[in-house]
Amino acid sequence: MAEANAIQEISSIARHLPLEVLQDINQRIGDWLTSGGNKNDPYIRQQLRFAQRFVKES
Repeated sequence: MAEANAIQEISSIARHLPLEVLQDINQRIGDWLTSGGNKNDPYIRQQLRFAQRFVKES
């Protein structure tokens, strides 16, 4: 169930991300879900890790 919180965690750091990065993450997650993936898949957690690295390196 930890992956289910990844979207919430992305939302919580969204203000620290440039709009372009946030839009890219949003598009990737949306495409994933549209293609049959679900919000509990590791791919969503991967997007969170990307966002966290971006914030850390900024």
